[in-house]
Amino acid sequence: MRPDHWHLTDDVHGFLARAGDFLRSRPASHTMLLTVTERMRTSGAAADGTLFGVWERDGAVGAVCYRRASTHRLSVSSLTREQADTLATRLDGTGLRLSGVTGDQDSAAAFAGAWQRRTGAVPALGTRLHLYRLGTLTPPRPAPEGRGRLAGEEDLEQVVRWCGGFLADVGEEPAPTWGQSRFADKRFTFWETPDGVPVSMAGATSLVGGMIRVDPVYTPAHLRGRGHAGAVTVEVTRAALAEGAAEIVLFTDPANPTSNALYQRVGYVRVTDFAVYGFSRPAPAPAS
Repeated sequence: MRPDHWHLTDDVHGFLARAGDFLRSRPASHTMLLTVTERMRTSGAAADGTLFGVWERDGAVGAVCYRRASTHRLSVSSLTREQADTLATRLDGTGLRLSGVTGDQDSAAAFAGAWQRRTGAVPALGTRLHLYRLGTLTPPRPAPEGRGRLAGEEDLEQVVRWCGGFLADVGEEPAPTWGQSRFADKRFTFWETPDGVPVSMAGATSLVGGMIRVDPVYTPAHLRGRGHAGAVTVEVTRAALAEGAAEIVLFTDPANPTSNALYQRVGYVRVTDFAVYGFSRPAPAPAS
């Protein structure tokens, strides 16, 4: 398998024309690839130097990737070992720097190993995530008192503040501005008490490829343990179903048994695991 099976471009429209059907063929496992490229397509954000890759042979697409210039991080679809090896060769040949790789657990590990063999960069496993997909929605019984409410422009300050709280909880660095954050183009729903006080929040992506991702789900620490997160998750899931989503997915932290148990109780089923590797150069050998 030759490196030239990987076609590279900085044109998001050309990339989607070539690989769109492939991405939509597996909307759950391609959730990040779908939402990120859709945002670029509609906003023109690809002008930041994002590089896209498509592995294609005999007219059939078998894998894709993209690398953001802002983070130097590579995101990959499912890769075979051969596809990972040839992608490492192709990218190394361009002289691009990579800070890490994100993908399903096996694919991210395969590329991390290929990149190390090719460049000497040392991979370190960082974040791990469980990917869940909705099976049968099962609202909690009894449900907490209150109701769901779609957040409006007047709620932006609280949405931004609670997204900041979510990022602090998961150890993720915030974007320089709200407009550059991964939350800016999402719709948010509050769970409110009967007297109209928001106590929990959930976001959702736009429908793309028949898929909607729930992200994030956040309840302030002093309000947790009362069923609000489950209620607001059910609320946004119902809205996604009403919009026509065939696949509704969400990510969880494997180290948080509470959230994993919660999503399973309301009907989400674990699909696969994702991993994020960071790359660093080995320290030079000391002079003799």
